[in-house]
Amino acid sequence: MKQGFVKVAASTPDIRVADVAYNREQICRGIDDAIENQAKIVVFPELCITGYTCSDLFTQDVLLSEAKEALLKIAAYTKGKDILAFVGVPLAVNGELYNVAAALNHGAVIGLTTKTFLPNYGEFYEMRQFRPGPEKPREILFEGDKVWFGPQLLFGATTLENLIVSAEICEDVWSPIPPSIQAAREGATIIVNCSASDETIGKDSYRRELISGQSARLIAGYVYANAGEGESTTDLVFGGHNIIAENGTILKEAKRFENENIYTEIDVNRLIGERRKNTTFQMESEPELPVIPFYVQVEETYLTRHFPAKPFVPRNEKTRAKRCEEILTIQAMGLKKRLAHTHAKSAVVGISGGLDSTLALIVTAKAFDMLNLDKKNIIAVTMPCFGTTDRTYQNACRMSEQLGATLKEVPIADAVTIHFRDIGHDPEVHDVTYENSQARERTQVLMNIANQEGGMVIGTGDMSELALGWATYNGDHMSMYGVNASVPKTLVRHLVKYAADETGDVALRKVLYDVLDTPVSPELLPPKDGEIAQKTEDLVGPYELHDFFLYYVLRFGYEPSKIFRIAKRTFEERYDEVVILKWMETFFRRFFSQQFKRSCLPDGPKIGTVALSPRGDWRMPSDGCVAVWLKDLEKITL
Repeated sequence: MKQGFVKVAASTPDIRVADVAYNREQICRGIDDAIENQAKIVVFPELCITGYTCSDLFTQDVLLSEAKEALLKIAAYTKGKDILAFVGVPLAVNGELYNVAAALNHGAVIGLTTKTFLPNYGEFYEMRQFRPGPEKPREILFEGDKVWFGPQLLFGATTLENLIVSAEICEDVWSPIPPSIQAAREGATIIVNCSASDETIGKDSYRRELISGQSARLIAGYVYANAGEGESTTDLVFGGHNIIAENGTILKEAKRFENENIYTEIDVNRLIGERRKNTTFQMESEPELPVIPFYVQVEETYLTRHFPAKPFVPRNEKTRAKRCEEILTIQAMGLKKRLAHTHAKSAVVGISGGLDSTLALIVTAKAFDMLNLDKKNIIAVTMPCFGTTDRTYQNACRMSEQLGATLKEVPIADAVTIHFRDIGHDPEVHDVTYENSQARERTQVLMNIANQEGGMVIGTGDMSELALGWATYNGDHMSMYGVNASVPKTLVRHLVKYAADETGDVALRKVLYDVLDTPVSPELLPPKDGEIAQKTEDLVGPYELHDFFLYYVLRFGYEPSKIFRIAKRTFEERYDEVVILKWMETFFRRFFSQQFKRSCLPDGPKIGTVALSPRGDWRMPSDGCVAVWLKDLEKITL
């Protein structure tokens, strides 16, 4: 449970209809299995103590009496066990029969959540035996103790502030206004559902979308435990389709027809972070629901869930291709509007033969096609200097020609040398002045050509560079419209590859693939033996690590030690923990110290949920201190 990770379980036991003693044993085994797998919350199906399909047997006192006794025995079985369990049971209260999800913790029944919506259509006839739960929860006397009874009960962990659990039962989540809505608005971060949903053709897909959608709508974790084999097959078949979701993402799903127990971790701190940012998610001004305390021990949760190494890049090839097309369209649409609004006669792009400028040129060509403009009015400017290699120079020239742009070459070595003389800089000293003088000279050239041509300079810098401040202030940092400003480096590569794969121009495809094989470099230092001497990732670290850090810092507000924990798990086969920690410290130091560059960024289109625009997603003081974040890194022991 440290850092907000809570291991949860959805368990479908093998049962026998109306064989309460047998079912109790199976449920207890499920609790043991959950504890063995370090789960802190386990959810069982609807009415599992008796079986959901008992039908009119529910009117028999002997069955109800046995079920209640079994519930008390299961509760007693949890004594000394570090778990919160939800078990489905038929329960008579004041002469009425209710469909209940009982919450059990450390030997006691701590709450009885009633089913609100009873299906009475198609194959369901629940109102024949059961009554809907009360509108509001109340305390009842249960075996000599006062216990909360009713809908939308909240169970709050005494050891983890953000862990608040609420239960609903099967049909409740299928209703127009599920009880879990109010529960979430009053603080529930995990919703559990004791369910008995039968299998019909296509129902599994709808169920999957329903649970995923509800978890997204509530910005919550959702643990759905469904009845399975063992229920009566007189008319229905139950598949044990268990699902665990978190904020719209299905983390774990059981195979149907196998009565499988599934486990994963829900990150409740992440959910709270999302709710804080989402101003449409508002708590009730006056809370109405009771919060029932429960206890589970806080300890290190062994992580089994997957964290993608490239969170900005879809893993599925078809999804990735669709996403790439969408991103290129968003970029081009943004530029199209800006070109039309400013009545620009041309677009000026500095071309280096690297990934970023290649993407910017591709986007510009796409925008010109949208406007039905002659791509000859795209001025692709190559500005060779001290660090330019023949490979990148040739690629820049070839791709410009193949895309139909007008290629313009402006060597800047003489101008930079004169500038060194003017400011008294020794050209043999290859320091930051040596490098930045070239970058600023290139920007000056582009801006002035744009003035000559009645056009605008298209920025090439990407979001990863902006996060690290890996841009020369008022050099490549500046443009008139930055089409790549919210595209991370790991995604830039896939966008260029997608463009290469989609083009029918064989020559262009060949050039783009060679660009993809070229090391990332600003080429500001002289080459060695004709090869690139300055490789960016040797200096600031691997972009796949920095993009990983960036995603979890901005998207979820994770603390550095938590990011390190998941990065160590994600990259264990590629980087050792010393390397990860080294580059993480670099990331945070640069991210804070370089905010002043992001505070005056040019306009550019947002393409994803993470962006650094000072006018939109990320508003950070340029003088913010990194001390608290570095202090958190000090907690890490290698």
